Amino acid sequence: MDIIGIIILCLVVILVVINIVLLIKLKSPKDNTMDFLERLSRFEININKEINDFKDNLNKDMTLNFDKVNDKLENKLNEINNKVNTRIDENFDKTNKTFINVLERLSKIDEAQKKIDTLSLDIISLENILTDKKTRGIFGEVNLYNILKNVFGERNDSIYKTQFTLSNGYIADSVVFAPKPLGMIAIDSKFPLENYRIMVDKKKSDDARTMAFKQFKIDVKKHIDAIHDKYIIEGETSNQAMMFIPAEAIFAEINAYHSDLVEYAYRKRVWLTSPTTLISTLTMIMIIIQNIERDKYTSIIHEELNRLGIEFSRFKDRFDKLSKSVVTVNKDIEAFSVTTEKIKKKFDSISNVEIKEKEIKEDYKN
Repeated sequence: MDIIGIIILCLVVILVVINIVLLIKLKSPKDNTMDFLERLSRFEININKEINDFKDNLNKDMTLNFDKVNDKLENKLNEINNKVNTRIDENFDKTNKTFINVLERLSKIDEAQKKIDTLSLDIISLENILTDKKTRGIFGEVNLYNILKNVFGERNDSIYKTQFTLSNGYIADSVVFAPKPLGMIAIDSKFPLENYRIMVDKKKSDDARTMAFKQFKIDVKKHIDAIHDKYIIEGETSNQAMMFIPAEAIFAEINAYHSDLVEYAYRKRVWLTSPTTLISTLTMIMIIIQNIERDKYTSIIHEELNRLGIEFSRFKDRFDKLSKSVVTVNKDIEAFSVTTEKIKKKFDSISNVEIKEKEIKEDYKN
């Protein structure tokens, strides 16, 4: 309403100025005063009316503009509210999906944790098993048998056998009947673990680890010598044998830091193998055996094809003879057909003559 007050004040000032001007111009002061007052009264009435009309119009305009602004604000607020609700719903869906994924991941982590706990118990039990030499030997033999079964198949006695007794009375964990010139290869499982554990345990003293290092070499050499002496028999087995080490870590230790042991095994004609390298070696032997068997069948197929070729040449000769005979018979049949046609024509001509004679006799009688 400050604007309205300013407008009214301006109008009053204008009115006063107009009246002063009129007063100055009038000739009779008395008449002029009366006339002036009268005019001033009417002017004041008109001004008040105009002011009231102006106020009413201004209030109407302000009310109308306020309603329009209010409507626009309300529409904008509704639009913003709708967008906010949409965004909230979208974010809620995303959050819900994320929460579900988190729950699934947590459940998987929980399952993995349970498996880890179970594995920890298994490792502890495995540690207990591996502390005993006898159970450790059984563990190595079981791993060896599983590898043989996976490569060659279960109970494939034509390719391998387990607990095989040699002529010298020693029993190999297994033997593989490889093709010549290899022949029968003996495989024995060895697991030098005690000194290896001390050797790699950093909690142990340097003297204990050095002593275990030396003793580890002695243990491995003893195993190599035993395999060479027991399982390599001239004229019966191959001139080489395999030492299966069930632990990849021990095999890697020997190859990485004990090259003298590798050379010693090579001189003794003993192959050092781990689960991975043994699988590769046996797979190569299996491929060689399959190729030899395939070559055998190839030679048999070649012989049968040669025999089939001979029989086919005989068939061709006989077919050619039969074809010639068929041609001759065909010519005779054609000649016979010509003769038959001639005889038929003779019969037809004779038959026609008899009919003509009968017709002549009947005409004569008539």
